[in-house]
Amino acid sequence: MKPSATTTRSPSSRTSGNGAGARQPGRRRPQAPRRHPVLRFLGWTVALSGTLVVSGALVGIVAYEVASSRLPPLTSLTDYKPKLPMQVFSADGLLIGEYGSEKRTVVSYSSFPEKMRQAILAAEDDDFFTHHGIDLFGVARAVLANVKTGGRGQGASTITMQLARTTFLSRERSFVRKFYEVLLTLRIEQQLSKSQIFEIYANQIFLGQRSYGFATAAQTYFGKPLSELTIGQMAMLAGLPKAPARDNPIANPERAKQRQRYVLSRMRTLGFITEPEYQAALNEELKLHTDRPTFPLHAQWASEMARALVADQFKEDAYTGGLKVYTTIRARDQRAANAAVQRAVFAYDRKQGYRGPESMVDLKTADELEREERIEEAVAQAGDVGKLLSAVVLKVTPQAVTVSRGRGVSFDISGQGLAFVNAWLNPKAPANRQLRPGAVVRITEGQHGWEITQAPEVEAAMITIDTNDGAIRAMVGGYDFSRSKFNRATQSIRQPGSVLKPFIYSAALEKGFMTSTVVNDAPIILDPATTGNQLWEPKNYGGGYDGPMTLRNALARSKNMVSIRILQDIGVDYAQDYLGRFGIRPERNPAYLTMALGAGSVTPMQIATGMATFANGGYRLEPYLIDRITDTTGREVAKANPVQSGDENALIIDPRNAFLMDSMLKTVAQSGTAARVTKELKRKDLAGKTGTTNDSRDAWFAGYATGVAGVAWLGYDRPRSLGERETGGGLALPIWIDYLKDVLPEVPQKERPVPHGVVQVNGEYYLDEAQPSSPGVKRALGIAEDGLSSDVKDLKDAQQTKDQIF
Repeated sequence: MKPSATTTRSPSSRTSGNGAGARQPGRRRPQAPRRHPVLRFLGWTVALSGTLVVSGALVGIVAYEVASSRLPPLTSLTDYKPKLPMQVFSADGLLIGEYGSEKRTVVSYSSFPEKMRQAILAAEDDDFFTHHGIDLFGVARAVLANVKTGGRGQGASTITMQLARTTFLSRERSFVRKFYEVLLTLRIEQQLSKSQIFEIYANQIFLGQRSYGFATAAQTYFGKPLSELTIGQMAMLAGLPKAPARDNPIANPERAKQRQRYVLSRMRTLGFITEPEYQAALNEELKLHTDRPTFPLHAQWASEMARALVADQFKEDAYTGGLKVYTTIRARDQRAANAAVQRAVFAYDRKQGYRGPESMVDLKTADELEREERIEEAVAQAGDVGKLLSAVVLKVTPQAVTVSRGRGVSFDISGQGLAFVNAWLNPKAPANRQLRPGAVVRITEGQHGWEITQAPEVEAAMITIDTNDGAIRAMVGGYDFSRSKFNRATQSIRQPGSVLKPFIYSAALEKGFMTSTVVNDAPIILDPATTGNQLWEPKNYGGGYDGPMTLRNALARSKNMVSIRILQDIGVDYAQDYLGRFGIRPERNPAYLTMALGAGSVTPMQIATGMATFANGGYRLEPYLIDRITDTTGREVAKANPVQSGDENALIIDPRNAFLMDSMLKTVAQSGTAARVTKELKRKDLAGKTGTTNDSRDAWFAGYATGVAGVAWLGYDRPRSLGERETGGGLALPIWIDYLKDVLPEVPQKERPVPHGVVQVNGEYYLDEAQPSSPGVKRALGIAEDGLSSDVKDLKDAQQTKDQIF
């Protein structure tokens, strides 16, 4: 029998009230000591803050890295190439035009006047040279000032921050944009010196009126370089960056003055100026420069033509690359042409009498402020035409007229100043021409003070070129560029009238005519088939006829009948083709006999080019305006290569032909329709031809002297008669004379050598092979045995021949 299993419990395994593992009555289990609630809260706060700091730092690092990778490169600053306008100069180096959306003149840091730098620092960032791009003290100061003024105190942007913002960022107001601005600011400060940052800022900042940079603003507002500005003027410019478009001295003089006072105060506080300097600048009367554009030479049509040519070649880079365009325009020639055209137009317009007020404005109102606004609006709407200023009549008496240009300023015009309008001061004068309160008129300052005048309706043009290479020396496209930018010297297509005759005569010399060939100046009636229109019975100017005369005499007296007979003899097709040699477009001059009287169409420049051919010995030149173009470094990027007289490839007519034409054109200038030019200038190197079209709609003169050829034209844009007795000799020739009076005194006369193959017989020049005794030459034309025109046999009506008997 197995023994039974017995289990023995140790004392410790028993559950007993007295055992060690048993819960003893009356005793508690011991616990860890608890922390104070405040300490517990602080602990959690520290832990959470630490987590947030670490997380924020990580986010900041990531944001910085991401933002930094997206920052634009600073090459536009480290390799600073500002947008610079195209500048156009005369051959003498005078500025005649500037084109670009941003007007800017770049000035180096060292060239900035110290007081100008101090004014900018006082206005924008006086700690600029001590902070690292972000002025923490400035931020604190701005916040405090803004709190005190309700948000109208100071800004906190440093010069570097402004540069970063205006160069790379949009105008959006957001935290992200501000973050980028700060990063860019720090990067700019790392890569550029303070002087570099200041220089770029001072040249880049917009300062109103299309002006970028302080040097340009100095010219725009005061017409001076930076070095000549007063402290008061510098302070006004330094106050512009805050609101340049709105608060510049032209748009808002009062607000600009307030900003100037603030800048001056800051300059005094910072010790940049003394108390006497402060007071003097504060009380200085600032006179704005309002006469724009400020070019030393007025050559607007030439400048605009150069702009178009450069833009066509360089496209948009033409307006931002700082190209300097040097034209062939000569200052002396251009000023002479300007004055000559102005005088001629004004003189002609005065002869036509006063046409009456340009418009009327109602001044009947009890409200003085409203009345003044009406005056200013009328003056602004009329605008100024050169020196002819618009004004409104306030009061009229037989002795004086009171006028105003607005702003509460009026003045009286009396005596000689009323001579032009005296007949229209009478209350009984026709209403449409009467001067009365509210009339909008033109005033100008003459020899005897202010006078009432009017803006001319007629236009005029002039172009002159060098006879050696075609360089355009002067160009005037109209009376006033601000009124009309249309260039009548190069674009206006008009009937040439008698200025076309020299080219017909030149063609005749190629066909056996001589300068002594006798042609009958007698009436002729032409069939419609030869005129391209209808039965034509042309007449001479004045209606008279002088019978047989030489070619030389006929050209000098501009005889129409002779020109027609010549053209009829040489053939219209030949003549039309011959004109093309000179650059006169055949398609605009149809092959009909009316071509003899200039019934086709040409531009003044085409005629000037043709006349230069006679002047230089038979070479056709290509007029050119631009001599060279340089970039910002002075490197030539384009250079003209003009055709020169003497280049055999440019020879279009026999030099002997050109010599004979020169001889005949000098006769025109000595004893013919242009004799006035020789009489007044007393030179022997003058040649040319007058021209008047049908019904005196166009007045021309085309001519040349030593080294220069040119054309003067006068007429209405919408062709109408200039007057029954008006001619090219009376209206256009004076323009040429006045021009030559200014440009020729220092030019020595040159006697033209007789070319080989030309002989002189009895005082007349002939080609060797075309002398009076030579076979095949034209000795006479239109003359029969009985003294009548040889054309008589073609006329059906004998009555038409009666005036041909001499």
